[in-house]
Amino acid sequence: MRVDEGYIKFNLNWEKKSFDFNDTDFSALNFYRQELFESGLIGAYPDGIGFGNISMRYDKHNFIISGSETGNLKNLSKEHYALVEAFNIKENRVHCVGLTKASSESLSHAAIYKINLNVNGVIHVHNQEMWKRYIHKLPTTNKDAEFGTPGMASEISRYAGKSHGVIIMGGHPEGIISYGITLNDAYNELHKYF
Repeated sequence: MRVDEGYIKFNLNWEKKSFDFNDTDFSALNFYRQELFESGLIGAYPDGIGFGNISMRYDKHNFIISGSETGNLKNLSKEHYALVEAFNIKENRVHCVGLTKASSESLSHAAIYKINLNVNGVIHVHNQEMWKRYIHKLPTTNKDAEFGTPGMASEISRYAGKSHGVIIMGGHPEGIISYGITLNDAYNELHKYF
């Protein structure tokens, strides 16, 4: 694990207030987040630093994502999610609304939603065994692209043109992203290889 794991590297504009989050979307997000937590794909390291996150498209340009510093929590409620209302990958900026800050991997999720309007669910997990097994066998980002940066987002954009898939984060040991038309698709895509 890197020393900077879990830290937000983009310029964040956070409006600390609740947003309209319907029960159906919350239930879907929380169901898959709970499955991933119980599988150890989302969680926290012994030092308490959390890893992994999950998101779903809210509308054409916005998405809901699990919040920063929530990986160590077994159960999430609505206040543990943020709505990313705007982002600029080149300028390394994210604007979010919620009672928690958007995840440090928000730019990686944003890159997929931006490049592929068919995608409605993105999952980022950590698993060292899977990462080692599939690095350079599945689409793999450049090892010089660090997590949570425009470089990583740009690399992810190169591979996110299909309706679903798995991307190994070459510069983010243990980091894996899956995506799909639905959250269920993204989850199933990940479990093909887990």
